[in-house]
Amino acid sequence: MHLKRHPHAQGIFPRIGARVRDYCTSRPRRYFIGSMAVLLSVVVLCLPSAYVVEGPGPTADVLGTSDGKEIIAVSGARTHADKGKLLLVTVNASGVPGYPVTNAQAVKAWLDPHETVMPQEAVIPVGQTAEQYKQESNQQMSSSQDSATAAALTYAKRLGVDTDGVTVTMHVDDIGGPSAGMMYALGLIDKLTDADETGGLTIAGTGTMSKDGKVGAIGGIRLKMLGAKRDGARWFLAPESNCDEVVGHVPQGLRDVKVSTLDEAYRALVAIGEGKGESLPQCSAD
Repeated sequence: MHLKRHPHAQGIFPRIGARVRDYCTSRPRRYFIGSMAVLLSVVVLCLPSAYVVEGPGPTADVLGTSDGKEIIAVSGARTHADKGKLLLVTVNASGVPGYPVTNAQAVKAWLDPHETVMPQEAVIPVGQTAEQYKQESNQQMSSSQDSATAAALTYAKRLGVDTDGVTVTMHVDDIGGPSAGMMYALGLIDKLTDADETGGLTIAGTGTMSKDGKVGAIGGIRLKMLGAKRDGARWFLAPESNCDEVVGHVPQGLRDVKVSTLDEAYRALVAIGEGKGESLPQCSAD
């Protein structure tokens, strides 16, 4: 079967072609080169980035609850309430396995003083999968909680608390890594003692915690201080080994206190709660 073309339609396409040809020939070559460059730039900006973007993440009060569950749950011993808050702080990371980021988002982060941009290979092992990343992060968190529990129970016993038969479980969703160890330990001690250590204040901090009570360095402390200030903290307990990153980057209205052991951190907490925090040591330039 043959289809007969409408005479009007037969004349449309040549005319369109002629107009396109005239349009193209009437413009300089650099016009089209510029247009292609813009189009290529848009495509590149939409592609996955080879960088990791980090910003201040959420905080959590280790003396409170998360999804209706106590963040630090204790059985086998009497616990005591505290009027204040002890905030663990986090970093939001995009560009890690399972959380892709585009080049456009990376460029935007470069222009934001509250975000940092780093090559992926400087943050995560090359070739690590999303499942491996999550598993490693969860293992670090679990190990951190175990060490914090052991250190806190040992310290609480020194304070006269009967820790025999005490069982501790910790619950925080979507937070991984080892950097909340010190705050877990302080939160557990706070719960086991009848003193109101915070004095009703909001105190934040970060640092790993070893079983023998040593506070270790963590990553992203500048961003974590921003998150602490944003969520109402006025005091920030920082690992002494991170002081080189703290000096000159403490947000206005936040007071840092350097600590290197659980004993120093707890004594600082008590001093702050008693209104004596101004005499505590700060990070200083070497």
